[in-house]
Amino acid sequence: MLDHTIGTREQWQADRDALAKLEAEHAELGKKVTEQRRRLSWVPVEKQYQFDTEAGKKTLADLFDGRSQLLAYNIMFGPDYKNGACPGCSNVGDELDPARIHLNHQDVTLICFSRAPIDRLAAYKRRMGWTFPYVSTYGTDFPFDFRLALKPEQAQRIPPVRELIDSPPEWLRDWGKQVGAELKDGLRENPGFIVFARQNGTVYHTYTVTAPDPFVAPYHSFLLNLMPTPQPDEPRAWRKDEYPD
Repeated sequence: MLDHTIGTREQWQADRDALAKLEAEHAELGKKVTEQRRRLSWVPVEKQYQFDTEAGKKTLADLFDGRSQLLAYNIMFGPDYKNGACPGCSNVGDELDPARIHLNHQDVTLICFSRAPIDRLAAYKRRMGWTFPYVSTYGTDFPFDFRLALKPEQAQRIPPVRELIDSPPEWLRDWGKQVGAELKDGLRENPGFIVFARQNGTVYHTYTVTAPDPFVAPYHSFLLNLMPTPQPDEPRAWRKDEYPD
């Protein structure tokens, strides 16, 4: 652990009171962000999409499962990934499952999308012990239409992506080995949450947030921010059945 200031209880309380003011300002800003998010316009989804699921073909409207709101997390698991989904995205998946019962009772259906074929998603879901509906966007325009994935030529036109492909840091080279894909293919997937609403028979796109926004990070990273020791700058992650120790 890093060296820390050792103080009295009185010093700690004074510092904690000062921090509480900053936390209150942060909470108030977060409230304003949520209010503005809910004021975003809704865009009707006019294209008809057909997705592969473990229960057969389904439309976007079918995925709501009778509720009026659909929350989906796009897991980085492209068709070229030989070893499974992104470890960081897998961490998110681990923590989404327990939330489903509470979301369902608030009129929200939670699912996950990935571009790999459905048989590979189903096998990975069993490996991870997940229960949420895992939907394949393989062979559809959906991930490209909603910027959840890039086509090869699109990736080449984005300088930061091209730079990571051409000169990857060590952690990213390791990540490529974890998923079993060349970076030119692996980095075309875009992890994030996408939200839809259904009203009077029409499906609307209401919100999307993707990496590197902190909101896309696994929940345990927020818990780690409560701890006194900072986390490494390099975004390394492991699947729950592959931790080195």
